[in-house]
Amino acid sequence: MDFSTILNQKRDTIIDLWIGAVFEDQQIEATNELTFNAVRDSLPRVLASLADMMAHSDPENYQVIDEASLEHGLIRAEQGFEPAEIAREYRLLRSVIFSELEADLVQASPADVLWAIRLIDTVVDEAIARCFDSYTQSRMEELDKLRTQMQLTNQELTRLVRASHDNMSKLTHELKTPLTSIIGYADLFLRQQQQADLNDSYAHLESIERVLRSGRLLLRLINDTLQLQQGDGQIKLKVVTITPQDLIQSVIEIVEPLVRDKGLELKVDCDRAPQIVQTDPLRLQQIVTNLLSNAIRYTEKGYVSISAETLDHNRWSIVVSDSGIGIAQAEQKYIFEPYYRVHHGPTPASDQGTGLGLAIVSQLVELMQGEILVSSLVKQGSTFTVIMPVEQHELKHN
Repeated sequence: MDFSTILNQKRDTIIDLWIGAVFEDQQIEATNELTFNAVRDSLPRVLASLADMMAHSDPENYQVIDEASLEHGLIRAEQGFEPAEIAREYRLLRSVIFSELEADLVQASPADVLWAIRLIDTVVDEAIARCFDSYTQSRMEELDKLRTQMQLTNQELTRLVRASHDNMSKLTHELKTPLTSIIGYADLFLRQQQQADLNDSYAHLESIERVLRSGRLLLRLINDTLQLQQGDGQIKLKVVTITPQDLIQSVIEIVEPLVRDKGLELKVDCDRAPQIVQTDPLRLQQIVTNLLSNAIRYTEKGYVSISAETLDHNRWSIVVSDSGIGIAQAEQKYIFEPYYRVHHGPTPASDQGTGLGLAIVSQLVELMQGEILVSSLVKQGSTFTVIMPVEQHELKHN
């Protein structure tokens, strides 16, 4: 029986049935984004090669089938097929071929049936092998290209990080000079006013003292930044014994003008705070300043409050609340990531900050062996709770 002619006659039907079966197979997901012609690709050549081999009875002549299958593998690699998906489509191809030839096979002699089945199996197996060869080769080339791109990207990122460090060092150096001058002139003016002993200068002296405290705090932060840029990237806590109420009061004096400008009510309740704690005052001041500044920035009316209390023998908390725009539940898991900002609410984009404040707070709280919790509802305000040990130990943090 001339199976070659039969196969050629039924080639289009086999192709249509095969492509339909591939599209219907739920485990071949790559076809979801492909067209009929894209899936068809080089299959007609595979079937033509099979028919040609049946006509010449030469199972060793694999050149044509190899070329068609190699092309098929390259196409499947470009289309994003997984190896398991290619194996399933060839399994479907084999099934469709035998299904269409079944009526002719039952009329042939047993020897012809065995010969046809063996030849079809052999050719399909060879096609699968060659297809996987080209598919694997294509994937390896793609992997090499990705590796090269990643190396180039890594080199560029390294260059950018180095340039960023250099720029930060230059910036902090440039900031130190005018800031040192401001502190010097403010200190000189303060001493002159104190010597004059003028009764009406008390308010001015108080304002100048606040300028000095804020300037010195900023200078310390700049010096720390320089140390990080030039050193090994580690922060070391400088633990001393302090009175929490005094530190919180110094931060309130810094942010008080911001509260007045927005017409907000500032509530302070530190009566239940521990009398003394062992901590790094600069880092604690950064935490409180960032939380209060954020609360003020995102509150247009109402209040901002801060409280502190002892929780147990070795834990105490600072709670900062506001009646501001609030934070959606879906966004709360991202707010401690660098550069993330909440974009809803009436606050203009220009007043929303850099998105670094809460990220810095989170890192410092972790460094100080504490934890930070957030509770917030949109348009109802937010509450940030920082829990820290009463006795802090000196640690280094990368």
